[in-house]
Amino acid sequence: MFSFFKKKPKPDTPAAPVEPQQLAAQAVPVPPAAPASDPAPVAPPVLATPPAQATPEAQAALAETPEPPDTVEIVQAPPPSPEAKRSWLSRLKSGLTKTSTNLTTLFIGARIDDELYEELESALLVSDAGVEATQWLLNALKKKVKDERLTEASQVRTALRALLIELLQPLQQPLVLGREKTMVMMIAGVNGVGKTTTIGKLAKHLQAHQQTVLLAAGDTFRAAAREQLTIWGERNNVSVISQESGDPAAVAFDAVHSAQARGINIVMIDTAGRLPTQLHLMDELKKVKRVIAKGMATAPHEVLLVIDGNTGQNALAQVKAFDDALGLTGLVVTKLDGTAKGGILAAIAKTRPVPLYFIGVGEQIEDLQPFNATEFVDALLS
Repeated sequence: MFSFFKKKPKPDTPAAPVEPQQLAAQAVPVPPAAPASDPAPVAPPVLATPPAQATPEAQAALAETPEPPDTVEIVQAPPPSPEAKRSWLSRLKSGLTKTSTNLTTLFIGARIDDELYEELESALLVSDAGVEATQWLLNALKKKVKDERLTEASQVRTALRALLIELLQPLQQPLVLGREKTMVMMIAGVNGVGKTTTIGKLAKHLQAHQQTVLLAAGDTFRAAAREQLTIWGERNNVSVISQESGDPAAVAFDAVHSAQARGINIVMIDTAGRLPTQLHLMDELKKVKRVIAKGMATAPHEVLLVIDGNTGQNALAQVKAFDDALGLTGLVVTKLDGTAKGGILAAIAKTRPVPLYFIGVGEQIEDLQPFNATEFVDALLS
């Protein structure tokens, strides 16, 4: 039976030692700060000896004790083994093969001239990097070649690698845990992007960080979505809040209250697929967000958009529309395996740089991993 509460160790039982890598992966919940006008009373430290009884040595030791971190960033926990890391990089490289082929073949025996730049421009546009990102990369590359007096095609390729990493680096921001006792995540996306499956995979990642998770089946219009989410809940031993029919906002509201009452660390709320052009449906998503805030004033703490990497420029249009409507805090890009449109990340970085938390290159749980700009570019240009 899955337990939502950790058992407290007996007072006379010493706590088990924690390895450094395990400690780094733990999330430390931090209660929200009290308003400045009404400061919360400060309780005396539990481990401190009363001043009248404390020895100078004890006082010095307490003074040197570092404060625990307020939050913990998700990277991956436990740290991947070398074999697992190589496996992930291999899958990422394989998934981006169609995108990388057009870029890498340009530099084989090529001369540095206008023809090379024209071919590179075409390759970037075909990969859906977009006009703005493509022009930025070309102008910066030409300047770099001139300033550094590069004469070999391999040097130009290395310069392009550095510029791509620079462009994508702002997207590489980790999902941070521990900001709230219960963190509420609202998950949005159009139909067919793999939103419900992504929620199931994210639940597994969060559990690896010692987080308890509750799922809410807010897609009440598609019966298969509720069933699919329930299956993922069973796989991860996670409870799912759902209704046969009803208002998606009501499901979200119930889930937030249930998570707070049960002391759940994270509640993820699935929502019905929406096309950005369906304004009345987008308005309903806004309603869900408002109702979530009624259930918890600071929620939702994360508004994530799941997008399909195969849709190219249409994915960028989705990011803009959902960001304008909901105020996105992060992205998850799925189905990058086998796509020829991997350049869409460059378009997003240049046009609407919403943090990219995770990328997916397959159907398995381990195929969804935190986004790393350097790893992505190396897979793209290898």
